[in-house]
Amino acid sequence: MVLPVVLSVWLFVWLFGTVANFTDKLLFFLPRHFTRSQGGAGPVLWYWSLLAFAVAVLLIAGIGRLTRLYVGRRLVEGFDALLRRVPLFNKIYSTIKQVNDAITSDKKTAFKQAVLLEYPRAGCYSLGFITSEQQGEAQAKTGQRLLGVFVPTTPNPTSGFIVLVPESQVLRLDMPVAEGIKFVMTLGSVPPEYRPQTAPVPATAAASPGA
Repeated sequence: MVLPVVLSVWLFVWLFGTVANFTDKLLFFLPRHFTRSQGGAGPVLWYWSLLAFAVAVLLIAGIGRLTRLYVGRRLVEGFDALLRRVPLFNKIYSTIKQVNDAITSDKKTAFKQAVLLEYPRAGCYSLGFITSEQQGEAQAKTGQRLLGVFVPTTPNPTSGFIVLVPESQVLRLDMPVAEGIKFVMTLGSVPPEYRPQTAPVPATAAASPGA
C-alpha cells in the first residue's frame, strides 16, 4: 500500500524536476539572487520553478489558440517545414508527429479501430488498426468486403504492414486506439484493461418456474 504512494510521489517529483530544468529558463529576465537560493549561487527556489512551469503551460495554451488563426497556422507550417530539414532530428520529429497524428487526427487516414487478425499465419493473432473500409478495385475483384488493416511493428508503431483482410476474418476490439498503440510501444508489457460487459439477467428469467 505504501510503495505505490512512494513511487508515485517520487515519479511526480522527478518529472517536475526534469521539466523545471527547461521551464526555469523562462526566468532569465529576473535577477539570479531573486529567484535562486544562497544569494543566487544555489538552485532555483521551488516556488519560482512552479511559477515558471505555470507560465510555460499558459504559453503552450496560447500558442494552441493562435494556431486556430490563419497567421498562426502559417507560422506552425513554416516551423514544421524547418524542423523536417534538420538532419537526424527530422527523423525523431517525424516519428513523434506521425504517432500523434495517428492518435488525434480525425481524417480518413487515421486509425479507426483496434482489431485482431490471424497474421502472419493462421492461429497466430496480431494487433492491427482499421485504416479504411472501402477498397474499390480489390474488393470488387475478390467479391468480398475487405478492410484495410495496418499491422504495426514494435516498438515503433509508425512502421508496419498494410493488409487487406475479409471483414469476416477481423475481430473488432473495444480497446481504444491510443491504448493499442501504447501496447505496441511497450512491447506488449502494458496490456489495456478489459472489463467485459455482461448483459443483466431479465427478471422473468431469474425467477424460478414455480414462482
